Amino acid sequence: MTYSLIAKDPETGAIGVIVASRFFACGARVPCVGPRSAVASQAFSNPVWGTEGLRRLEVGERAQDVIDDLVQRDTGRAARQAHMMDANGNFAAFTGTECVDWAGHRIGQTHSVAGNMLTGQGVVDATFETYAAETALPFPERLLAAMEAGERAGGDKRGRQAAGMVIHQGQSHSWLDLRADDHADPLAELRRLYDVAGERYLHFARAMPSEQNFSGNPDRVALEAAIARSDAHRQAEGRGSRSFATDPA
Repeated sequence: MTYSLIAKDPETGAIGVIVASRFFACGARVPCVGPRSAVASQAFSNPVWGTEGLRRLEVGERAQDVIDDLVQRDTGRAARQAHMMDANGNFAAFTGTECVDWAGHRIGQTHSVAGNMLTGQGVVDATFETYAAETALPFPERLLAAMEAGERAGGDKRGRQAAGMVIHQGQSHSWLDLRADDHADPLAELRRLYDVAGERYLHFARAMPSEQNFSGNPDRVALEAAIARSDAHRQAEGRGSRSFATDPA
């Protein structure tokens, strides 16, 4: 199953993992993201590669050392695929020999892509190269654009079902965590959810507490004013809400 992208935004330091697959709830299984590092564990996924790997990366172990150790210890290694980024921004990847074709990965200085059960290598290349090219986009939109390019190049050869995007901004808790677990067009659904997040949630996220600011900024007046300005701007552009939320009758 699956193709995924790990990247670090050079402007903000945010770390993101985005994934799509013809496999239920891949966004719950594949990404493990922390304040400084990230892992995507897929194919015949071993979740411990994600959880243990992230713990070790966060305390400073090198990505290549971690992945080499996980591969050596796992007797199911031939069916595994993973890629990861360590706290120093270095990437490493592994694709087992029994991962279903097409399977492979590509590592760069700022991002990595891995996939299996794909229509061909073009899926990984399109995802990788689009992320590299779309430098003017905000980080979440850049991740989405890259994955959409991979889908246009063929995506998962079995079809589409689920997608997920997780972004951390230097904290143990996520800044954004979106999932489409069972959907006919999951990447389009992720984009819709990101649009809806911009209506209220992302304003709230800017005020969330952090390890550096334990109380955050719980100023409801300022929050509602920011939301009102955003609503007015969206309406001036002729864009309505894409939310499915309902209000009391």
